[in-house]
Amino acid sequence: MTNTDFIQQLFDTVSSRKGADPKESYVASLFAKGIKKIAQKVGEEATETVLASAGGDKKEIVAESADLLFHLSVLWAAHGVTPAEIAAELKRREGVSGIEEKKSRKQE
Repeated sequence: MTNTDFIQQLFDTVSSRKGADPKESYVASLFAKGIKKIAQKVGEEATETVLASAGGDKKEIVAESADLLFHLSVLWAAHGVTPAEIAAELKRREGVSGIEEKKSRKQE
């Protein structure tokens, strides 16, 4: 497994829980609660990751980052977005100045 394969594996596992019993699967319970709840969880985990970063504790940053990636994969699955689409977008931006890339989004 490459360093990025885990994202696809996580996404596949999350996606497989869509039809599961919400009483038996945390992911299924998030899908059952809908996009707003999933988005709220992503926001919470993002905030916790930022706070961990501000605190400077590497173990906490790793743990909160894992939580964020997990919930982000649930959000992607809920919207039908795949890791390959995210990778393609990142690849498109490769070698492009961040400043220039942001300017191009404002013009779209």
